[in-house]
Amino acid sequence: MEQQDSRRAAWALVVSGAAGFMAALDNLVVTTALPTLRRDLGGSLEDLEWTVSAYTLTYAVLLMFGAALGDRFGRRRFFGIGIALFTAASAAAALSSGIDALIAFRAVQGVGAAIMTPLSLTLLTAATPPERRGTAFGIWGAINGLAVATGPLIGGGLTEHISWHWIFWLNVPIGLLLLPLVRFRVAESRKPDARLDVLGTVLVSGGLFGIVFAVVNVNTYGWTGGRVLTGLVVGAVLLALFVRHGITHRNPMLPMRLFRNRAFSGINAAGLLMFFGMFGSIFLLSQFLQAVGGYSPTEAGLRMLPWTGMSLIVAPIAGRLADRVGGRVVAAWGLTCQAAGLAYYALVLSADLSYVAQLPALILSGVGMALYFAPAAALALSSVRPADQGIVSGTNAALREVGGAFGVAVLGSVFSARGGFESPQAIVDGTQPALWIGAAGVALAAVSAALIPRHGRPAAAGAAMAKAVREAAPGGGPDATDPAEATGGRAAGRPGTHAGTGAGH
Repeated sequence: MEQQDSRRAAWALVVSGAAGFMAALDNLVVTTALPTLRRDLGGSLEDLEWTVSAYTLTYAVLLMFGAALGDRFGRRRFFGIGIALFTAASAAAALSSGIDALIAFRAVQGVGAAIMTPLSLTLLTAATPPERRGTAFGIWGAINGLAVATGPLIGGGLTEHISWHWIFWLNVPIGLLLLPLVRFRVAESRKPDARLDVLGTVLVSGGLFGIVFAVVNVNTYGWTGGRVLTGLVVGAVLLALFVRHGITHRNPMLPMRLFRNRAFSGINAAGLLMFFGMFGSIFLLSQFLQAVGGYSPTEAGLRMLPWTGMSLIVAPIAGRLADRVGGRVVAAWGLTCQAAGLAYYALVLSADLSYVAQLPALILSGVGMALYFAPAAALALSSVRPADQGIVSGTNAALREVGGAFGVAVLGSVFSARGGFESPQAIVDGTQPALWIGAAGVALAAVSAALIPRHGRPAAAGAAMAKAVREAAPGGGPDATDPAEATGGRAAGRPGTHAGTGAGH
């Protein structure tokens, strides 16, 4: 029996890790291919922004809805649907002959990722015994971190040595291999009392799309243009209705009561602002390295590694440091480092800037990103009672992706207003003020993290968190609300807990 449980957990880790890798990779894989896409498919800077934002925006706004679909109709079933949709959209993106088609299929990729990503963790939780979940989540997180770290390099290498189409073809064999494994190696689970908040999903999706659409089109039509004003007004109204819905609805996808919690509000504001500055800056700097630095796509991806790959080195150290001094302190210092790195980049940026002169900014940003990521999940989960941790995990991930979409839109608009692609100096003129805004956003994220309330000594907080989780396990207390957790626990012969809830800070 124990050997069977181990095999089940191992297969769940393989399948969920591979699915998470695909979804995380596609966040940044197109960044170093953007100049090639602009040359081969045509389109404006706004079109390039949408090749990134179409994915991150649909991914963000449908994350919680995707998890709810799995809870209601079967997690394994919808996990497979998400993989199939993501794989098919990747093939269609690879076959795209125009920028508009590519943007459309990138959006469909985001829908698939929004379904498979949250369910991958839920299925991994159900299949893994509680005492092994820390290791399993650590491996899952490392795989996702590797995807983020290597995204620009993989995208650049495939674009330069084969073609940009292979950025998307890469997902197809992985997806096709995963589908039978999901069907025959992963157990089904569901939450019978789960409810779908379709109205909430429509309101938040329409609202965010309207505002991002408006910001992306500012430089083409101006702030008083009909498209921009319509997008802003409709988006703002829909988001206001979403907030009201979250207050008055019995089972909203995002209960607004959670924002009364300072810790919850602080870590989510920090995540949104951090991704705003980070994604927007990487979007522009990957093009700066090629258009101004003269590097090939592969060379540009390699030169981004001191930033994107630093988490693989620093994150384990940051995790131990968070256990000693508290996650709030580590996250705040990490965001401060990231803001300083972007500010330094903006300060020294010039048309003849050497790569050696860029290294301090890249390393500082990378260290800061790693210091933030290490304690972020634990800070989010420990900010609420165990019964709310599923909602909190989804909200935190969704807001980070929304921040990334807004970062690309806003910093891209600043670039267009102040510069352009006409010459190296025009690229610098547009990138420099955008980086200052990115640095300011991350600095505000550091303030938000610093204002998170302290919960006593790290060890005491971790012990309190573990106690709360034990009480929330099936049969352990009044907060045991997810029957699927109980199913996963019984399959292993032990009580189940929620994904990631074993982490303290």
